[in-house]
Amino acid sequence: MSQSLAKVPATIVSGFLGAGKTTLVRHVMSQARGRRIAIIVNEFGSLGIDGDLLAACGIPGCEAENIVELANGCICCTVADDFLPTMAALLDRAEPPEHILIETSGLALPKPLIKAFNWPSIRSRVTVDGVVTVVDGPAVAEGRFADDPEAVAAQRAADDSLDHDNPLAEVFEDQLSAADLVVLNKADLLDEAALARLRTEIAARLPRAVKVVAAREGALDIAVLLGLGAAAEDDLAARPSHHDGSDDHEHDDFDSFVVPMPEAASPEALVAKLAEVAARFDVLRMKGFASLPGKPMRLAVQGVGARFRHHFDRPWAAGEARDGRLVVIGQSGLDKAAIAAAIAG
Repeated sequence: MSQSLAKVPATIVSGFLGAGKTTLVRHVMSQARGRRIAIIVNEFGSLGIDGDLLAACGIPGCEAENIVELANGCICCTVADDFLPTMAALLDRAEPPEHILIETSGLALPKPLIKAFNWPSIRSRVTVDGVVTVVDGPAVAEGRFADDPEAVAAQRAADDSLDHDNPLAEVFEDQLSAADLVVLNKADLLDEAALARLRTEIAARLPRAVKVVAAREGALDIAVLLGLGAAAEDDLAARPSHHDGSDDHEHDDFDSFVVPMPEAASPEALVAKLAEVAARFDVLRMKGFASLPGKPMRLAVQGVGARFRHHFDRPWAAGEARDGRLVVIGQSGLDKAAIAAAIAG
């Protein structure tokens, strides 16, 4: 088959909140060497923070015109309205992408998205080269989403959501079950014994033989991540899901909202405040930007639970309002007014 008639390969990057999907995508783009790669980002919530992070990375090929944000809800719930038209538009370009990266939200189930590649409008034109699931090594090492009742009991004091049937566990398991490659990220934060134990635990959850590779900051060779040739849309039976047999699913257990972020005295002061707010209000995820007095660079912050990271991602543009913004994600029932007041205070 000639290159012009070959299907365009697409890689789905799945993974739970804060696992490092965006960082991994940026590493892929840094190795593109002129290859035309398009990125579809599905940010859960009304503000596409991940798209901003990618567009501001300064890597050739990672410019805004190569990044499409789908921020109208979980990609696996908006396939017909958002995903399929986006794919068609990319494929209809005068110079279509040679590879498509799809970064799902942390709450997305991969299997409905894989099924979408069988829709007549795109089936003959694109294929799922592979599903790469990024795992937050330290989070899993702390016992989150464990099926073992003893492990659940051990975490009860730290995470009340583990007292009952936690939908987050199903999301995590579905992401593993769909994977063609599992990236055990943040491996540098684990000792050798913990890393070996995690490899064993993850392998036991996988429904088939799938490689598990360790990574630091999502830094893996592009040859490891792309070119898997899985044709996952033809291999659905090997990817069991908690939602098999159901035509739809709900994410009503989660809330997402945006709050303004005031100017911060220092990165350390801001992170300390956000960690305290996350712990007090049981927030799952925060990510956004802030300004610092006298600093020309914008500060990007993101956290999972009370664990936060920060870096200066790009200069503020001339004439750009130095307004901080923060996406807050948690289970339904968050006290939005109290959280916004605590961040503003």
